[in-house]
Amino acid sequence: MLRVKRILFSLFLIHIAFLLLAFQNVSQPRANNSIVYFIPIEETVEKGLSAFIDRSIQEAEELGAEKIVLELNTPGGAVDAAVAIAKNLNSTNIETIAYVNKQAISAGAYIALNTDRIYFHPSGTMGSAAIIDLEGNAAGKKAASFWKAEMMNAAEAHGLDPIVAEAMVDENVDLGEYGAEKGELLTLTAKQAVEVKYAKAIVSNRQELLDEIGLPNAQIVESEVSFAEKIARFITHPVVVPILLSIGSIGLVLELYTPGFGIPGFMGLFSLLLFFYGHHVAGLAGMESIILFVGGILLIIAEFFIPGGIAGLIGTISIIVSLFIASGNVMQMAISLIIAIVVAIIVFILMTKVFGKRMKFFRKIILNDATTTEKGYVSNQNRTDLIGKEGVALTVLRPAGTAIINEERVDVVTEGGFIEKGKKVKVIKTEGSRIVVREINE
Repeated sequence: MLRVKRILFSLFLIHIAFLLLAFQNVSQPRANNSIVYFIPIEETVEKGLSAFIDRSIQEAEELGAEKIVLELNTPGGAVDAAVAIAKNLNSTNIETIAYVNKQAISAGAYIALNTDRIYFHPSGTMGSAAIIDLEGNAAGKKAASFWKAEMMNAAEAHGLDPIVAEAMVDENVDLGEYGAEKGELLTLTAKQAVEVKYAKAIVSNRQELLDEIGLPNAQIVESEVSFAEKIARFITHPVVVPILLSIGSIGLVLELYTPGFGIPGFMGLFSLLLFFYGHHVAGLAGMESIILFVGGILLIIAEFFIPGGIAGLIGTISIIVSLFIASGNVMQMAISLIIAIVVAIIVFILMTKVFGKRMKFFRKIILNDATTTEKGYVSNQNRTDLIGKEGVALTVLRPAGTAIINEERVDVVTEGGFIEKGKKVKVIKTEGSRIVVREINE
């Protein structure tokens, strides 16, 4: 009962943490007719970045900004996150500008193509946008075809040559004059971007950019990533998700083998809390996924009091479904869950079979004792005293029946043969409550 109370208390803390999400600080709008709103896009493109850009665009609209500048310095990232960012960019009425400072690779190139104008830093590069899977291999034909169409449509929609965008995705497109022979993906330098009319101009800093767009005296407002958004960007990274799920599963599995509710359980719950927190801030995990998750935990707790296993099964399914809903990417979540399960199994085996017997810490939290016969534990009374004793079959033994041995009525079994009633028998061995007899031939 104490263990259940601790679990319920932990769930209460998780509930309070989610309620606090509603009270995040938001920047107050400032009225200014000459505002250029800068949004930094750095590091990997993931779902947390998509939420940050969505929030930044809304803030720029509230401020009445004349231009939105995306300052790009990213090696790329998740396709679904890039598509969501492009949707946000195309839905605003404010003119959007991409400033490649200093790289817009892969998903970063796609984001740049979905702005109204592109400018380059002298050392800027853009392209090399072939789609790859989580293992770093080229994606399947369907995914590659979709991505190429997205890149070409984005270019064409903004008055750019779609063949150049195609060359960034498809190595079979020959643009040797720009350093992309057949068999190589196109990556544009700043000079080449101007030549193919992808870049309007090359600018060395923000002031030069303001001069180029005709707003030399505009006020620069830069969107800042909040602490919650930093956590969300880290947690929604494709590499971090399976790590969190692995820690969560390992902690909860170890908790089943330790008394009370201690460090492993808190570790597991905290990891899952971080997963939902990050995906909630990123706008992926709604209340439905959180309700499913908490409901699943409660059903698993109810399994301690309700026999049959149905509550535990439904609870487990609810938790898995909640993870898929919160993720927003079925394939990525499936891979992350598989990785988490495999890692949890491996770590559990190592901790129980290897470290559990060698390290003092694990000996304290893992029960290594066993109720063996050698240690004096028996599941039934062992009738070794009857070995060698003779008696008479009281019933027909086929092969089980009853015999009288030492004037005691005993349930016996033969070695497999048939013994008639009244025949003499001898006990040849005992195995717990199982007494084996053999017919005595006179």
